[in-house]
Amino acid sequence: MDESAPRACGSSPTARLRILVRGRVQGVWYRASAREAARGLGLTGAVRNLFSGEVEIIAEGPRNRLEALAVWARRGPDGARVDGIEKEWSTPTGAFAEFTIVR
Repeated sequence: MDESAPRACGSSPTARLRILVRGRVQGVWYRASAREAARGLGLTGAVRNLFSGEVEIIAEGPRNRLEALAVWARRGPDGARVDGIEKEWSTPTGAFAEFTIVR
């Protein structure tokens, strides 16, 4: 068996996505809502506020579920105003056991 081949099991992330969210996204429960959305999609990763006023989401999992998280991130929770997002794809690291809020 080729050890470098991707594993077919569901526990092996297939991609890593960094989403930078701009707008009125702090102080409106964006991080908590993002955590719930990501957990509902079965993703691992973290979300945090940045000093710039933006929110950063880093998530790992199947690419189609990461795309679903990006769709959610564009609208966010009630009370948020998302002006735009930036997406950056990379290779998963497996660094996350669950999806958490970084404080």
